[in-house]
Amino acid sequence: MRPAAERSIEPSMPDPFAPFRCADPARPFVVAQLGQSLDGRIATITGMSKYINGAPALDHLHRIRAEVDAVVVGAGTVVADDPQLTVRRVPGRSPARVVIDPTGRLKSPAKWHEHNGVSCFVITACSVESLPPGLQHIRLQAHHGAIAPRAIVDALFARGMKKILIEGGARTISSFIDAGCIDRLHLLFAPIIIGSGRNGLDLAPISDLSGALRPKTVLYPLGEREFLIDCDLRQTEGGG
Repeated sequence: MRPAAERSIEPSMPDPFAPFRCADPARPFVVAQLGQSLDGRIATITGMSKYINGAPALDHLHRIRAEVDAVVVGAGTVVADDPQLTVRRVPGRSPARVVIDPTGRLKSPAKWHEHNGVSCFVITACSVESLPPGLQHIRLQAHHGAIAPRAIVDALFARGMKKILIEGGARTISSFIDAGCIDRLHLLFAPIIIGSGRNGLDLAPISDLSGALRPKTVLYPLGEREFLIDCDLRQTEGGG
C-alpha cells in the first residue's frame, strides 16, 4: 500500500518529491516547510499552534523528513514545542537532527537528542563544556548574535548531509530564505482562518513589488481540505 502522504496526491499530478531525488549531489539541496492557516498564521497570539494543520499535512511533513539527510530547527522551536524530529507517520528512515543554538541556551534534556541511533548536532557560536551522550557540536562564527545560514548549510554538507530540511521556526526559515539558501519551499495550508497571531514568514522588507519573490509554484490537494503549495525558489513563474 502506498504511504498516506502519497495517496493524498492525485496520480496525474507531478511528484512533489521528484526534485529531492533529482537533486545535484555536488551541491546542497535545501527545502523549507511551513504549516499554516489560510491567512498565513502559524500560531495564535498566545502561541497556540497544535494543531493548526491536520493529518494530511503532518503526513507530508514526515514524508519530507524521510527524503532528507538532516532536519534543522532553531532553539526557539525546541523550547516551544520539544519536537522529536523523527519519521513516524510514514515509512522511511529518520534523518540526522540539527538544532541551531547560537548562544548555547539549551541546557535541559529534550526529545530531539534522545538516543535512537540517529546523529544529532547542536550548532553554536560558543564553546560547550559538556554535551549529552551522542550529541555532536558544530561551532560556527556569529555576526550580531546570528549564525549565517550559508555557513550552516556548508557545514552540514561537508559532513555528508546533502539534502536538508529547514523545519522551523518561522524566524529560522525566513532567515534562510533571505540568505538565498532555500531551493524549495513547501507551504502547507489548513482550512482555518485565525485572523491574528504569528506570521509564517517575516522576510526582509521591500519597497517595491519588483523586489518580491515570484517562485514557480504547483498546488497539490492533500486531503481533508488541506493543500500544499510547492514553491521553486530557483525559478520564477516567467521561467527565469
